[in-house]
Amino acid sequence: MPELAHPFPLCRIEPAVLEEAADWLTLLRSGDATDEDRSSLEHWRCQSDMHLAAWQRAESVMGAFGQVSAPVARGTLSQLENAGRRRALKAFALVLMVAPVTWVAYRQQPWREWQADLQTATGEQQSLDLADGTRLVLNTSTVVDVSFTDNVRSLALLQGEILITTGKDPAPVARPFLVRTGQGQLRALGTRFAVHQSDGQTRLSVYEGAVEIVPYDAIGKVVVVAGEQRLFSSTRIYPPERAVDNAELWEQGMLLAREMHLGELVRELGRYRRGVLRCAPAVASLQVSGAFPVNDTDASLTLLQQTLPVQVSRITPWWVTLKAR
Repeated sequence: MPELAHPFPLCRIEPAVLEEAADWLTLLRSGDATDEDRSSLEHWRCQSDMHLAAWQRAESVMGAFGQVSAPVARGTLSQLENAGRRRALKAFALVLMVAPVTWVAYRQQPWREWQADLQTATGEQQSLDLADGTRLVLNTSTVVDVSFTDNVRSLALLQGEILITTGKDPAPVARPFLVRTGQGQLRALGTRFAVHQSDGQTRLSVYEGAVEIVPYDAIGKVVVVAGEQRLFSSTRIYPPERAVDNAELWEQGMLLAREMHLGELVRELGRYRRGVLRCAPAVASLQVSGAFPVNDTDASLTLLQQTLPVQVSRITPWWVTLKAR
């Protein structure tokens, strides 16, 4: 696979310059730009490397709309433009500020993630039986490699969350069942368990049997038994907690909150939703209890709005914020 060309320089760009870039791009998209406008834009672009980078970023972000379906792209862009010029520019400038972070994360993913054996998209879940009879469920935005040899059964969780119910190995000589994440290796000891890979840490929840954790850069190992949950990094295994049954619920399309902070709940719901889902700091500490559908996040947001002193603010269907009512 060829190396991807970098769409824009990763230099610091002042917010005011990004807003100007958004303004210019909006003018060009309106169809009202004159030859004099285009000449002025060329002069603006050439003012500095920062101006050129801002324009390249604006074009790159706008080009990303070509990667989604045409009706979605047209609908999102028209809502931005119909929201009022200054509001639209502000929204688009925010997208431009987020863009480099997203691009860096994309480029730094290992090539094997893009060619992995199993993948789910945002909001998608997948269940399947592996060759040894193991039941594997992939949650939203999950990437997994599968490697079964004569000596070992191995999964590499590159991104996301999985629920595993190990099968009885049919091989003549029993092979260990391993799960590798970015932080360490797990060995199943006849079990049902969930693994979530995120933000430089792995969370293991054991529902049946036991699972052994071996971090890559720490001495020793820990066996986690049924009913326990452990968070670990490559250098540390954190103390045990009671395993929550969220993994078994998300398999059924639900997210359970027990006195969960709203900010944390919104982050969880955001994993199942395309675009940006945010929670304003003023309401992030509100406590929430209940069951929320993950296959219909709009319904979950409506439920939150009906039961808490919050309102759902939508710039577009892809940029949603919960804030104080």
